[in-house]
Amino acid sequence: MINYKDLGLKIGLEIHQQLDTGKLFCRCPCIIKDDKPDFTVKRSLRISASELGEMDPAALYELQKGKYFVYQGYNDVNCLVELDENPPEELNKEALNIALQVALLLNAKPINVIQFMRKIVIDGSNVSGFQRTALVAINGYIETSEGKISISTICLEEEAAKKVEDTDKYRIYNISRLGIPLIEIATGPEIKSPLGAKEAAEKIGMILRSVKGIKRGIGSIRQDVNLSIKNTARVEIKGFQDLRSIPKVIEFEINRRLKILNDKKKLEGEVRKAEADLTTSFLRPMPGASRMYPETDVPLIYITKEMLHKIELPKLLDEKVDDLEELYSLQPEIARELIKQDINFDHFVSEYRNLDPNFIARVLVEIPKEIKSRLKLDSDKLMEDNFHAVLEFINNGEISKEAALDVLADLIKDEKINLNKYKVISDKELELEIKKIVETNPNVVFGGLMGDVMKKFKGKVDGRKVAELIRKYMK
Repeated sequence: MINYKDLGLKIGLEIHQQLDTGKLFCRCPCIIKDDKPDFTVKRSLRISASELGEMDPAALYELQKGKYFVYQGYNDVNCLVELDENPPEELNKEALNIALQVALLLNAKPINVIQFMRKIVIDGSNVSGFQRTALVAINGYIETSEGKISISTICLEEEAAKKVEDTDKYRIYNISRLGIPLIEIATGPEIKSPLGAKEAAEKIGMILRSVKGIKRGIGSIRQDVNLSIKNTARVEIKGFQDLRSIPKVIEFEINRRLKILNDKKKLEGEVRKAEADLTTSFLRPMPGASRMYPETDVPLIYITKEMLHKIELPKLLDEKVDDLEELYSLQPEIARELIKQDINFDHFVSEYRNLDPNFIARVLVEIPKEIKSRLKLDSDKLMEDNFHAVLEFINNGEISKEAALDVLADLIKDEKINLNKYKVISDKELELEIKKIVETNPNVVFGGLMGDVMKKFKGKVDGRKVAELIRKYMK
């Protein structure tokens, strides 16, 4: 087993989170499209020197490939700003407000004056050949089981275009994603282990999801890992979509680097890509500070104390989970799932007062998963109105709790709710039937009798009531 401390392992994270506010420097919507484009534009890019007249090594690497670029765009989500035919419009103030909220939730200090910079990027992912980025806050931190992890910088920047095709001569990009506001959060190198990296990423992700205006869904958040071991150059690993893969990829990269060192070879600083099989592959040389220079088309933004005082911070998702657990005695996993799915659980509980909150939570969270795994039906088709309809019938005593799964399954199959199919039988009729079943099966154990009754009255009886009556007549 590797001793990470003796190895001198240092890990830092870069989290990139898209916002859903409209684009950063134009008024186009944050809609990513994959259908047939309305137009295409062909471009070639050149490299620019920094303020000091130096050329960035990563940019030079891309330039040497000699590729041209084709950009696919859409009339309803792209404009001349993305095509670099018009200068940037006024900064999206909502995006800035969200970035400041995130900064304060991460215990960071917003800077007094925000200066947008141009970061040279000539792999074609930015039509202009650069990405606009600005430092918003510094010196934050989060608490983890490995101790305090510093948040060195929080930036606000433009999202890049989406790569569609790559050949030896050209690269095709979809620019519907280009210009979406992106928050970049960089931690310090205090993370001590692969599992610690996953924990820190989860903590930052939870804080981000606590803020309104954060984009949700696959691809809306990405994680990069910076890693080094004692007396070696840093490597940056890009391309994490699933947090669960972070420990495995880090472990692979550590072992890869140890093998290189054992072979008496030098470890170079480089950017690598996390592959689907959890290995990594070379992407490009490590970029340097020489790729940055001031953006003169965007005015300075002054952050005043009055502006910060007006910012209202949301309650963290972890706090909301704790509230649900305490108020309704829910299991932590169920409470977390309710918050994750943005379900207004308080409303459901107040609406159906005859039902136990734990049962309501099961209908909303666990039964859809069971429908998907056991019945192989697409429970994602269920709408909020479907859950309300089923809970209303159960709350009024028209169908039993046991019928909830079958009724929801019927709704997925576009079948109307047939109350006769699930109508609850009377207590008197149920007791007579159970008495008869117990007396005619004297040698059958409790579990067998329970199964027989529930099978006969599928979805029409309350399991707890059945159990009580079986025990009554087994005596």
